[in-house]
Amino acid sequence: MHLSKAVVRTEHASRYLQQLCKHWSHKFSVDFDPHKGRVPFSDTAEVTFAADDAALTMTLSVTDPAQQARMQGVIDDHLKRFAFREELDIVWTD
Repeated sequence: MHLSKAVVRTEHASRYLQQLCKHWSHKFSVDFDPHKGRVPFSDTAEVTFAADDAALTMTLSVTDPAQQARMQGVIDDHLKRFAFREELDIVWTD
């Protein structure tokens, strides 16, 4: 598995976590509560979320490194849509 992680500073981390998980629950078997969430996109890719008062932490796990950049982009795009009222700094690290 190839892991990458982004810690996004925001006071609305729990809200975004829940919005993302609810959005993807229409297609995937999602588990979440206000503080943590998991979205299994496939057998080869999943993202987990952790929210606290200061940040949303996103951890992406993929088996094929070629998927990594594409999946990061998908997650980023969705988060930016839900967080359109604020400018988020999303930086993924391996």
